[in-house]
Amino acid sequence: MVTENDNNELSLQARQRRQLMQALGSAALLGGLALSTRANAQAAQDTHGDVLDVAIIGGGLAGLTAGRDLLRAGNQSFVVLEARDRVGGRTYNHDLGNGVISEAGGQWIGPGQTAIADLARELEIDTFPTYYQGKSAYLMGDAKYEEDTTDGAKTNPVIVEKLNALARKVPSKAPWKAADAAALDKLSVGEWLKQQGVSNVDKFGFNMSVSLTFGSPPAGMGLLHYLSMINSSDCSLEKLEGFKGGAQETRFVGGSQILSIRMAQTLGNKVSLSSPVRKIVGWDRDIVELHTDKGIVRARTVILALNPALCEQITFDPPLPGGRAELQRRWPAHAPMRKTVHVYKRPFWRDKGLNGQIVQVEGPLILSYDNSPPDGSLGVLSAFVKPGQLPVDPKAAQETLSAIFAQAMGDEALHPIQYHDHDWGKIDPWSLTCISPMPPGFWTKLGEYLTPSVGRLIWSGTETADIWAGSMDGAVRSGHRAALEALQALTQSRRIA
Repeated sequence: MVTENDNNELSLQARQRRQLMQALGSAALLGGLALSTRANAQAAQDTHGDVLDVAIIGGGLAGLTAGRDLLRAGNQSFVVLEARDRVGGRTYNHDLGNGVISEAGGQWIGPGQTAIADLARELEIDTFPTYYQGKSAYLMGDAKYEEDTTDGAKTNPVIVEKLNALARKVPSKAPWKAADAAALDKLSVGEWLKQQGVSNVDKFGFNMSVSLTFGSPPAGMGLLHYLSMINSSDCSLEKLEGFKGGAQETRFVGGSQILSIRMAQTLGNKVSLSSPVRKIVGWDRDIVELHTDKGIVRARTVILALNPALCEQITFDPPLPGGRAELQRRWPAHAPMRKTVHVYKRPFWRDKGLNGQIVQVEGPLILSYDNSPPDGSLGVLSAFVKPGQLPVDPKAAQETLSAIFAQAMGDEALHPIQYHDHDWGKIDPWSLTCISPMPPGFWTKLGEYLTPSVGRLIWSGTETADIWAGSMDGAVRSGHRAALEALQALTQSRRIA
C-alpha cells in the first residue's frame, strides 16, 4: 500500500506550502533575494537587465502550476513559453455548444489524486461523477454480449491480487530502486501473464485494459513500470483502471482544460503562446538563453514542463550529459491516441439499461463510454479507437463507428447530430504521445536520470511525478515540485553571489 512515509507525497499541499515559506524566509533573512515580494523581484530584474528568474517551457498543467506557485510566492520574474496557440497541453475541450463540452484528452480523476482535486477547489471548478451505471456491451463479429459492470468489470481475482502484491514492493517514485527491479524489468506484462497461464478471456481483458491505460499491448509494456503505476493507485489495479472508486470516477464541470485556462488567466501576459523553444544555450552557466520563435529569453533557471521525448525537439548547447540525453532519445513516444465524439439529442442508451461502454473484440473500436454533461441534456458518446483501423476521413470514420454503436445499442446510434475526431498524433508537432508505455529494461537502465536537475535545467511534467505519473494529477504534482526547486535554486545562487 502507498503510504505517506513511502511516497512522502500524500500531504503534498501542506508540505510544499511549508517548504515554500521556509525558502522565502531564508531569502528575507539574506536580504533582497527577490523571492518574497514583488518589489524585490522587480529590483532583481532591473539590476540584471532583461534576465528573468525563471523560464518555464510548457503551458500545460505542470508548467502553469509551476508559474502559479511562483506568483503566489511573490516572484513575478518569470515567463511561461507555450508552443501551441492555446494552453492545456494534453487536455483539450471540444465545444459542443450551449456551454457543453467533451474532452479530447485527459479528463478523469479519482481517489488519491489530491493534488489536482485541491487545485480545482482553489480555482472554484466543480466536479461531477462519471456515468458508468448499467450494462456494458461486448461485440465479437455479429455477436453481442451484455454484462452489468456498475461495480467494475470482472477480472481474474487471483491474477489481480498477484499484481497488487508485487506492486507493494515497487515504489512509484523510483521503480528502478525496487529490491527485485532487475528481474522484474526483464519481463513484459505479456510475458508475465503467459507465465501465469491465464485464459484467452483474461488475455483479451488485459490486452484491452493495458492498451487503454498505457497505449501499448501487454507485450510491449514493462512489468516494472506496470507495477509502479499500480503502486501509485494504493497498490490496487482495480482503482487504477476502474470507474467506481477508481481513477475514472470523476469529471470536471467545464472539462479538464478549464483548469489550465483559469490558471493562464491568472498569470496574464506571463504566458506567451505560439512560442516554441528551439534551442537552449548555456544551461551550465549562470544565465541561460532560450531561442524561441519570438526571440531570445534569458533566465537564471529553466523549468522544462515537457514529456521527455519532446525535449528531443530542442537543441541543447552544450549537449546534455550522456545519461539524460539517452533517456530522452529512447523515451517511448508511440502512443498518441485518437478519441472520437458522437453527440446525440439525448443519452438514449440509458433508457435501455446500458452505460454507453462498448468493447469490440476485433475492429477499430477499443472502448466507448458515456461522456454526457451532468444534466444529461445531450447524449455524448466518446471513444478510444485504433487509428490504423479507422478511416482518416471524418465522415467515413463517423459512419463506421455509428454502425458499431448501432449493433450494440440500436438504430438511434446511426443518427448523431455532431461528430468530432481528435488524433493526437496528427494535430500538431507538440503532442508526440499522450502516454508513455515504458518497455522492459528502460527503468533499470535510465530511470536515475529522469528527475535530477542538470545545470540550470529543472525537469517537470507528469512523467516525472512521484505518484500518478502520466495523469493530470501527476502533472500538477510535478509543477509544484519544480516551482519549489526553482525557488530553492535561486536562493542558493544568491547566497553564493
